[in-house]
Amino acid sequence: MPLLSPNALGWLVESALSTQSLLLGRTVHAHIIRTIEPPFPPFLSNHLINLYSKLDAPNSAQLLLSLTPPRFRSVVTWTALIAGSVQNGHFTSALLHFSDMRRQCIQPNDFTFPCLFKASAFLHSSVMGQQLHALALKGSFIKDVFVGCSAFDMYYKTGLREYAQNMFDEMPHRNIATWNACISNSVLDGRPYDASLKFVELLRFGEETPNSITFCVFLNACSDGLYLKLGLQLHGCVIRLGFGSDVSVLNGLVDFYGKCHEVKYSELIFDEINVPNGVSWCTMLAVYEQNDKWEKAFMLFLKARKENVSPSEFMVSSVLSACAGMAVLELGRSIHGLAVKACIESNVFVGSALVDMYGKCGSIENCESAFYEMPERNLVTWNAIMGGYAHQGCVGMALNLFEAMTSGSHDVVPNYVTFVCVLTACSRAGAVKIGMDIFESMRKKYGIEPGPEHYACVVDILGRAGLVERAHDFIKKMPVPPTVSVWGALLGACRVHGKPEVGKVAAGNLFRLDPLDSGNHVILSNMFAAAGRWDEANLVRKEMKDFGITKGAGFSWISAKNSIHIFQAKDTTHERFPEIQAMLTKLRRYMKAEGYTADTNSALYDLEEEEKESEVWYHSEKIALAFGLIAIPPGVPIRITKNLRVCVDCHSAIKFISGITGREIIVRDNNRFHSFKDYQCSCRDYW
Repeated sequence: MPLLSPNALGWLVESALSTQSLLLGRTVHAHIIRTIEPPFPPFLSNHLINLYSKLDAPNSAQLLLSLTPPRFRSVVTWTALIAGSVQNGHFTSALLHFSDMRRQCIQPNDFTFPCLFKASAFLHSSVMGQQLHALALKGSFIKDVFVGCSAFDMYYKTGLREYAQNMFDEMPHRNIATWNACISNSVLDGRPYDASLKFVELLRFGEETPNSITFCVFLNACSDGLYLKLGLQLHGCVIRLGFGSDVSVLNGLVDFYGKCHEVKYSELIFDEINVPNGVSWCTMLAVYEQNDKWEKAFMLFLKARKENVSPSEFMVSSVLSACAGMAVLELGRSIHGLAVKACIESNVFVGSALVDMYGKCGSIENCESAFYEMPERNLVTWNAIMGGYAHQGCVGMALNLFEAMTSGSHDVVPNYVTFVCVLTACSRAGAVKIGMDIFESMRKKYGIEPGPEHYACVVDILGRAGLVERAHDFIKKMPVPPTVSVWGALLGACRVHGKPEVGKVAAGNLFRLDPLDSGNHVILSNMFAAAGRWDEANLVRKEMKDFGITKGAGFSWISAKNSIHIFQAKDTTHERFPEIQAMLTKLRRYMKAEGYTADTNSALYDLEEEEKESEVWYHSEKIALAFGLIAIPPGVPIRITKNLRVCVDCHSAIKFISGITGREIIVRDNNRFHSFKDYQCSCRDYW
């Protein structure tokens, strides 16, 4: 390299920083050592300290500082060191550097204070922040808009809202960054209404024009508060102020409409984006997944792959959640393979989504493998595997995991969702005492206030154990109004244990809370039918008809040879129906020889017994199972998904079929998993 002037060398150091090339920076540094006698010119030392500090080489920056004579160290030198430390997350080091700077009697400037306030905010050190505020006030720097904005942001992030508001009110001039910080902190603090008031105040005062960040932050407020009308007005404001083609704002609009369940608007906005970026694809995919549009999520993911969009952690975790929603195990395994190929399977979000997907698809072995192979696990991961154990009836494993989690050997503390999972496990096991002890420990030991889901689990625990009256008394003593899930758990217990009078009370409350849900009417009608009270059963059916409430059609689907096959009750449309019919006839003959008798208590009408048997025999899950026995080779588990709850007769029939055929059959209904093998089911005949 030819001999270069100090100014040219300084420019090269800046080029190394702008290209994020530490190697180039070290090369230039070596040339400086060879060509310039120490001590280096102060501006060159500052350039090098800034380079090493910003590129996260703190030891090199510190060494260079120690080699710089104290008389050459200025506020620029120290600010470069402090700013680099903050930029790379070394907040404590930044404050220690500031302390050393003050010992050398060097005064901070308006570039130093914003870095220091940011470090205090991330360390949640309000005391340090207040001391810095006093120092900035003493040096008259607090009037600077950037210093004032940083101090305001620090107070908000350390929880001193009153101080933050005072700081905001006293600022002589507020730039758009200050307004953005104010709105953003209100959103992060869980106060979307306050954020909306601040946005209106910004427009009213007209001090600054909103920018793309302002709109994105305010859209987050509208999303969190589900303020659809306000968001629609904001959309108009976005177009009027000329941000209608800004990709970041359009991404925010896609997310906002999705969270307000206006998927069609999200689609329209997404289609308007000229060149969608990675965030655009991830956001639209998340909208589909969060609104249970799982098939559309798959199609969008395939479209993104055709557009050569690299699969990011957020994209893969969203499509894995869609796989979990539809319980499509093979597709989930394909996405898992893609994550491995993209080297993102060890990411904590992807790993947690894998654990959740395998758990919800009924593959507990893969669920455990994904969990134990993760290099880093968070609370979501623990909750995912615990939920998988609970829903598949592996109650012992779920309780053991909860015990390990609360023993203190792992750096996780149970939260609201954790207790839903473990109480669900207790209800599946009929573990009344353990469940009640865990429920009591929520408030006393962990300071978590029980919510509707926890109360519903307790009612389910008592109901499954046959303590229906005790469950009813528990509901009467609840400190909060019982929800649909609470009364639904009681109604389910009444159905199983034949308690039509208490069931009538539960159903009455369900009709009041959710009058259009056909499932509750059907359960009550079937309960009366099972007790031979046909007049009351028919009355419930008549009320459904009078109010225009229709029972949702039951569907069962099964995956075979890369295709999804969907069946309804009495379905004769499948191309292989003759083979299905022959298999059903064959199974029925073998089952009767084994002692099977149809449970016709849930037959819909007061029919002759033979007609009732025919009515329940051609339910969709039986037809799907017959097809599975034809299409899926021996040794491979048959996996069926149903959109409604499996009926009593189908449950009994599938137990017989599992023993007769020697096949493992896994059925996921809208309540839980049923794993059938050798005449047994994992639910212990309570579901």
